[in-house]
Amino acid sequence: MEKLIIPEPITEINDGYAGREDITSVVILNSITKIGMWAFSNCTSLAEITIPNSVTEIEEFAFFCCEALTSVTIPDSVTVIRQNVFEGCTGLKEIIIPNSVTEIEFMAFCDCKSLTTVNIPESVTKIAGNAFECCTGLKAVAIPDSVTVMEDAFIDCPNLTVLLSKDSKLQDDVFKGCKEVVRVDNPTEELKTFKENILKADKK
Repeated sequence: MEKLIIPEPITEINDGYAGREDITSVVILNSITKIGMWAFSNCTSLAEITIPNSVTEIEEFAFFCCEALTSVTIPDSVTVIRQNVFEGCTGLKEIIIPNSVTEIEFMAFCDCKSLTTVNIPESVTKIAGNAFECCTGLKAVAIPDSVTVMEDAFIDCPNLTVLLSKDSKLQDDVFKGCKEVVRVDNPTEELKTFKENILKADKK
């Protein structure tokens, strides 16, 4: 098993590492500005990756089917989460979306079955269709008023409670197939309570 360090002065990672089952962790140095399409796709043992703020683009399918990946922090230099970028990351439990992100594209987190909660920052204006399709473990997501949610964005998420503000203009039927839609004073704060309850349940 191998820890991979992407050396300087490389500025872009192409698909040369795709399918490498021996890679368990990746450290990307500050010279990198772009993680290209299919870059680490099907690296099924990849469990840990450090993405620096120098990275401004993470392209489609970059981490497709990285089943061992459990947590990802997207740097605040990234503005769009591209389509299918984390599709099939079935072990992904936590995703940190920064305030720089304005759009989550088609099937970006499709089939991320281990995700339990997601906090969508107010910078996001659009969540594309099927973005969180088949996230069957997803229990709570807080969505701010700034967001336009396309139809089927959360399709086949049967355990999901969607937290909206009481003033949100989003229609409940956008979330068909989800467990429930709850309108609250502060969705982000309510999400913290959900996380705490999930942690308590896991410890039992």
